[in-house]
Amino acid sequence: MCEKCRGNYYITTPIYYPSAKLHIGHAYCTVATDTMARFKRLQGYNVMFLTGTDEHGQKIEDKAKAAGKTPKEFLDEIVEGPRGILDLWKLMNISNDRFIRTTDDYHVASIQRIFKKMHDNGDIYKGVYKGKYCKPCESFWTESQLVDGKCPDCGREVVDAEEEAYFFKLSKYADRIQHLLEDTDFLEPRSRVNEMVNNFIKPGLEDLCVSRTSFSWGIPVDFDPKHVVYVWVDALSNYITALGYENDRYNDYKKYWPGINIVGKEIVRFHSIIWPAMLMSLEVDPYLLAEQFGVDALRFFLMRTFPFGSDGNFSNELLIQTINTDLANDLGNLLSRTTAMVNKYFGGSLPAGCGATEDEKQLAAMVRMGSSVELAANGDTVDPVLYDAQLVAQAAGLKKAYAHEMDTFAPHNALSETFKLIQRANKYIDENAPWALAKDMEANGARLAHVLYNLLEATRICGILLTPFMPESMEKLFAQIGVGAEARTWESADLWGELPETAAVVKGENLFPRLDLDKALAELEAAEAAAKKAEQPDVEVEPQLTETVDFDTFCKSDFRVVKVKACEAVKKSDKLLRFTLDDGTGTDRQILSGVHKFYEPEELVGKTLAAIVNLPPRKMMGLESCGMLLSAVRTEKGEEKLNLIMLDDQIPAGSKLC
Repeated sequence: MCEKCRGNYYITTPIYYPSAKLHIGHAYCTVATDTMARFKRLQGYNVMFLTGTDEHGQKIEDKAKAAGKTPKEFLDEIVEGPRGILDLWKLMNISNDRFIRTTDDYHVASIQRIFKKMHDNGDIYKGVYKGKYCKPCESFWTESQLVDGKCPDCGREVVDAEEEAYFFKLSKYADRIQHLLEDTDFLEPRSRVNEMVNNFIKPGLEDLCVSRTSFSWGIPVDFDPKHVVYVWVDALSNYITALGYENDRYNDYKKYWPGINIVGKEIVRFHSIIWPAMLMSLEVDPYLLAEQFGVDALRFFLMRTFPFGSDGNFSNELLIQTINTDLANDLGNLLSRTTAMVNKYFGGSLPAGCGATEDEKQLAAMVRMGSSVELAANGDTVDPVLYDAQLVAQAAGLKKAYAHEMDTFAPHNALSETFKLIQRANKYIDENAPWALAKDMEANGARLAHVLYNLLEATRICGILLTPFMPESMEKLFAQIGVGAEARTWESADLWGELPETAAVVKGENLFPRLDLDKALAELEAAEAAAKKAEQPDVEVEPQLTETVDFDTFCKSDFRVVKVKACEAVKKSDKLLRFTLDDGTGTDRQILSGVHKFYEPEELVGKTLAAIVNLPPRKMMGLESCGMLLSAVRTEKGEEKLNLIMLDDQIPAGSKLC
């Protein structure tokens, strides 16, 4: 593709709200965007790929306060800290060109200018907001928009809200937004258009609250500083501020705008209604899955399994089955069988003259030009050349079908088309039975070499088209079948015979080994448990009670020193130990305590403990317990820990604690 033919291509993820670690849904959206960006680069476009984080709002402020941190400290840990968002995107091999944080200085300055410009245009005015507010979504709703009294987006509870606020005249743009949605391809998939028009525009667009005064973590309205800019105005504008709109950081707005926004269905309303109106005046851990099964396997699974615009039901079982079926059985099998046979029968390099025939090249050219080709067998006897032609024709037609699916944002269909060729190539192996040809190399050696060349060539074409999905694995695939840079371009993806005939072929590592389902699930479960434990605080104690106890009430509790004379496990109980105690009265006291998880009975005999002795007796497992031993409890890495309060053995039994 000549330089003049190449265009600019701007694509973005939504910017993610970092109130907690990202989940598999965030990974899906980012991998999908990355796949499209890599596809467009492969085609020769000058791509700008943006992702980032939306870092303002009441939820961030509340979560930071609960964590004992400033909002920026809280955010820095999630975004830039170990196993944070930037680490995750590096692990997932995300090829973004820019990463924006809405706390970036240039973005803050841009938002203040944008807000003032909209205000000066007469599209923003001051009023009082009264209505319902969903804190998790940072969204305002009218009573009529609620579903069963709850947020229509996330289904959570809403609260009444009333405060002074600035409003954006969203209603002013209703007709233009409806035209944009219904009469253009602004929103894909089209199934979402009716939802937006019928649920939000036709009932009557209400003006949008675009500032808040009830919290402070946001971008101040510079001409009215007690207000902070409403989070969605702040967040949606990132797509243009990251290009240099209303700032001096970048100068790419005219070059790249407008672009493609890949968003989740839960924020379609904001991107398809609020954002264009503004322009007219915006719990599965992906770390564990990537580390357990490989980054490319996870990328592939997300793109293969979940179509854009549809709900996806993720399960570990489905992930493992997809890896085994598509990657291990189909692609992995094709690669390993082909490279093994080239090495076994030809020492790793096919002979000169084994490559594409002129007939095959002409057939590929005809398919490329759109000519209809009939390739059916006549009678029961099949000429092996027909198998060659069928493989060549399918390979030559793949690029066009693949490009159509990618350009219409259906990467799952693009993968389906690619795997049809992979499956056809595996069938081609069975049709030609190379192992049978190899029994008589003198008679069949040339045919065997041509069959293996065709398999390598089909694998090369598939490797090119799978590169946007699994970039690292396809580099390894190309290395194994000897594909140089000139034979892995977009332009060569529908040409037959581009692989050098004598290319060096190596039997490399198994790129996608088959997984044992039960073993893989058990290992993943163990890894999830370990990761969950690692995320727990080192030490966590229960908060102190706020309710006060008067001194006289406290004095009614009788705390005494006791000596352990005997200790044994209570039958049929995993928790209880039965203590026989010397409490200084001359009569043994029996107390039952649920500490067996932390102590064995024999290690407590002879210890000096503390107990409250004037509690009313109670029956436990048929035994009477007279009092309670004092202990210290806390949580370490999510696991309960307990220590009995042990005193100096020199203190006599019965001594009062005060």
